[in-house]
Amino acid sequence: MAAKAMSKTALIRHLAEKNEMTRTQVVDFMDSLCATAYKEAKNGFTLPGLGKLVLQHRKARMGRNPATGESIKIAAKKVVKFRVAKACKDAILGTAGAKKTTKKKKVSKKR
Repeated sequence: MAAKAMSKTALIRHLAEKNEMTRTQVVDFMDSLCATAYKEAKNGFTLPGLGKLVLQHRKARMGRNPATGESIKIAAKKVVKFRVAKACKDAILGTAGAKKTTKKKKVSKKR
């Protein structure tokens, strides 16, 4: 059975209890954080330990209409991406401190 994602209400309740704040204070903080992130995303907005919002430019390209198979031109556009921080990946995936293992070459002895 898969665990359910935390709802916005549950997140607000959890943060309020954890940080000894009222729910209203948490909502106000989250709203101001989101507004700042939206405003600063074009320059890159980083949440330390979580990730970074970045603006990426996609070039125009040729594509294919999946229904008809006809070639179509896809216009250039800007997209917003979220790059997950290494610390976040390590915490979630449990890969912190994992070292790459390299295979050693076997040295054959000549007789």
